[in-house]
Amino acid sequence: MPPAPPGGAPAGPPAEPAGPPFDVVCLGETMVAFRPAGPGRLADAPVFVRGIGGAESNVACLLARAGHAVRWIGRVGADGFGDHVLAEIAARGVDVSAVRRDPHRPTGVYFRTDGERSTTGERPTDRALAEVLYHRAGSAASAMSPETVDRAAADAGRVLHLSGITPALSAGCRALVQELTAPRPGRPLLSFDVNYRVGLWKGRDPALLLDLARRCDLVFVGADEARAAWGIEDPEALRAALPEPSVLVVKDGGRGATAHTVDGAGPVHVPALSVEVVGPVGAGDAFAAGFLSATLRGLPVRARLRHGHLMAAAALTVPGDLAEPPGRHTADELAALDDRAWGRLRLGPGWTTRKA
Repeated sequence: MPPAPPGGAPAGPPAEPAGPPFDVVCLGETMVAFRPAGPGRLADAPVFVRGIGGAESNVACLLARAGHAVRWIGRVGADGFGDHVLAEIAARGVDVSAVRRDPHRPTGVYFRTDGERSTTGERPTDRALAEVLYHRAGSAASAMSPETVDRAAADAGRVLHLSGITPALSAGCRALVQELTAPRPGRPLLSFDVNYRVGLWKGRDPALLLDLARRCDLVFVGADEARAAWGIEDPEALRAALPEPSVLVVKDGGRGATAHTVDGAGPVHVPALSVEVVGPVGAGDAFAAGFLSATLRGLPVRARLRHGHLMAAAALTVPGDLAEPPGRHTADELAALDDRAWGRLRLGPGWTTRKA
């Protein structure tokens, strides 16, 4: 018999091993974001609205608001903008205890107008494309490396979510992502959003993004990104170039998203929703958060895609990067609609606060 604990009470059965303390750990750069208070070019804007922006922290904040235990790991300056980034992310329920402050490098800053990001690098000629101006060279986040990031903190989740933005920031960031995605015992499930940013990859070979994606378990990529970064046009050719991930999600704008899995069931496609777009910023990150949330809950692939679309719709119907996601009950009801009812959905500003 096991020994009795102090006080003479019989010992209970051995405790079950504790699982990871977090559902998801997200790692990457977050900057302070400024967008014009009204329409027009950056050159003409007299007033800007301040927020924060970072692909990985966007995912972290949305997952936390959806009820998951989430940590964000990054590096910010020991400055007021760093204070703002940490306060905003923590206020959304995300653990920021593993974030490091850099006394020598500043927090990154960027300015942008509303509109879609260009995947070609061409200067925007109309409001359909966003103007984006970065001040991130030499930022605190660019000093992330295997030596400056706590591996145990990064491995403290069921899922580790990364993006293709981080390896473009510096040689140290590239080495960090390569180390985190390398095969190793006890590695969390790796989620990777390609997030190709043409400006960051000037003079570099974006084939590295393909190599990194092949090391991961769950990969998100836009069809436009695959064309621009790798010259891959055909969906079957894209899956052939990325055979290793157990789930490959290909996003195709307003046409929808397709999940390719290794279970032999064939690709699953779910059409995008009809949405009254207020601002396109953050929709891709929101889709990843919705898909990850449904994955953590063990939902089937079609439901994961629908939850991705619903979270993206929440982002599309507000200005800025971060939106309040729909409540879980509302999202579950909408995700369970039959195909005809799903196709009839029309979502506009404020829909996440209304009952389904």
